[in-house]
Formats: sequence, C-alpha cells, structure tokens
Amino acid sequence: MHITSKYLSRLISFFVVLAIIAAGIFTWQYYHQPQPPESFASGNGRIEATSVNVATKASGRIYELLVREGDDVVAGQVIARMDTAALEASLREAEAQVKQAASAKKIAQANVAQRQNEKSATGALVAQRESELALTDKDLQRTQQLIDKGFVSPQKLDVDKTRKSTAAASARAAKSQQREAQSAINAASAAVEAAQSAIEAAEAKVEKIKADINDATVTAPISGRVLYRLAEPGEVLGVGGNIVTLLDITDVYMTIFLPTSQAGRVSIGGDARIVLDVRPDKSIPAKVTFVSPEAQFTPKSVETHTEREKMMFRIKVKIPEDLLKAYAKSVKTGLPGVAYVRLDSSASWPEDSPPLIDAKNAQ
Repeated sequence: MHITSKYLSRLISFFVVLAIIAAGIFTWQYYHQPQPPESFASGNGRIEATSVNVATKASGRIYELLVREGDDVVAGQVIARMDTAALEASLREAEAQVKQAASAKKIAQANVAQRQNEKSATGALVAQRESELALTDKDLQRTQQLIDKGFVSPQKLDVDKTRKSTAAASARAAKSQQREAQSAINAASAAVEAAQSAIEAAEAKVEKIKADINDATVTAPISGRVLYRLAEPGEVLGVGGNIVTLLDITDVYMTIFLPTSQAGRVSIGGDARIVLDVRPDKSIPAKVTFVSPEAQFTPKSVETHTEREKMMFRIKVKIPEDLLKAYAKSVKTGLPGVAYVRLDSSASWPEDSPPLIDAKNAQ
C-alpha cells in the first residue's frame, strides 16, 4: 500500500507539471500568434447598391403597372402607364384652337389685302384731286392776268378762287382717306400678327400636352432590379409620386470603416476583395472608389475590432461592372461580409486568401 501511494503521488505530480507546461505553451502561442500583415486592412459591412426612385412627372391616376418586385428591367422599358383621358381631351381642344387661330389669320390677311386695295384707290383719288387743284391754280393765274389787262370782269376771279378752294378741300379729303386706309392696313396687319401669335401659343399648348401624354408612359431610367413596388393601379399620385424603386445592379459596393492609421494609407483605385459570409470560399474583386475626407464615429450597426468611441473613416469598395453583369441574377443586397483593402500596392495577397471569382466562370 505504501508503494502504491507513493507511485500515485508521483503520477499526480507528473500530470500537474504537464498541465503547467501545456498552459505555458498555450499562453505563449496566444500572445505570440501571427498578426495580420500591415499591408492589408479589413472591415465588416454589407453589400449595397445604388437605388433610384422612379416617379411620376405630373399628378394622375395609375392606369397600368407592368412590373413586380424582383423583376429585372432594362433602361427605357415601360414600367407604368398613367390615365391620359383628361390630357387627350385637352389635346383635342388645343388642336381646335390651332385651327381657329389659323382661320383668324386668313381673315386678317384678307382684310390686309382689302385695305391695301382701298389705299390704292385713295392714292388715285389723291392724284386726281391734286391735278384738279393745280388746274384751278393755273386758271386763277390766267384770270388775274386777263383782269389786269381789262379783258374779263372781276367776277370771273371770284369764281376761279372758289373753284381753287373747293379743289384744295377735295385734295385734303382725299389725303385724309389715304391716311385712314394706311391706318386700316396697319390694324389689319396687327390682326395678322395677333393671329400668328395665337397659332404659335396654341401649337405650343399642343406640344406641351403631347409631352405630358408621353410622360404618362413611365419608363425605367436605368437597367436594374425592382426593389419595391410603391403604388398599385388605380392609385392617384401627386407630382413626383414614387411608383417603384430600382436597384442599379451595375453599381454594387460595400462600405467599411477603418481607423485613421489605416485609412490614411488607402488610395482611390486601390485593390480590395470582399468575402461574403454565405460564400467564405470565394473572394470578390473590388476597387476603392471613395475615402471619406472627414473622420466620423463608427455607426452602431458596424462591428470593428477597435473601440466604438474611436474616430473612423468611411471607405467604399466597388465591385467591377463586368463582373456584376456576369452574375446579374446572383446579385443580392444586404448580404454581410468582410472587405479587405490592400494598403501597400507592392504587397502580394496572402496565400490563404479565398480564390477570386472569375466573370468567365459565371453560370
């Protein structure tokens, strides 16, 4: 029994020493484990995409909505049609106003021609009256000469003076008629200009209504995916009322936050890679497209390895457009992951990094 007890005591001591050695090795490994290379930085984030609200240009009722959430659309594709019954009635009214103004212009032009004919007639009358006045003036001079020589009586002079006065009055009246004819021409010409202005105004109204009718057909401004369907057929929307929200699947990125010591080394256009939680076996190539010029507090929704009170810089890494087009059906926003940014352009990516996704292998 004594030997057995002594053997058991030594065995326990051996295991205690072994445990201490193991703890020491673990502690050394824990505090001396390899640190991430300083040539790279990383941050958590979520896949995001630029969103575009497609809205009405004018108020009205939705007649037809042709897309649903999740549908892929191309730029120029018809998304919705608004009710245009009131606009079409206004268009018919405006077109009638164009015809009415055109008729008024023709009438005004006819009046101009008539007034010009009247002016020509008054011009001939003025010439006749001036000729008569000149003749009576000559008769008066001859009569005066004959009276001086005693060949005619003074009564003849009175008759000639009266004839000259009458001829002068007739000439003045003819000239007045000529001026009135010119005034009538001016008025008729002004009516022509007014009618032309009415035509142009009516035509502009027609063009505006046609533009409004065209705008009633709402098309996609970009190629993308319908994220939200914000209205339904039959709803009445005001000016700028949103119909759908589109995601631009060619502008997909991830936003991360880095501390000052790392953000200062990030360059626009620098290489980056994104590893999603759902596909940890693949890396998505990306480029740095934005570095915030001002530091800010880390949002609560972003987890980092540093204290939240520390000032951080917002970094945006964007996935190449050709890769997004190749995987258009697989692009999903909101997926969490980690973005790795290369701080030193001469550094090679770690060998244990997941392989890159290739656009050529897209299915």
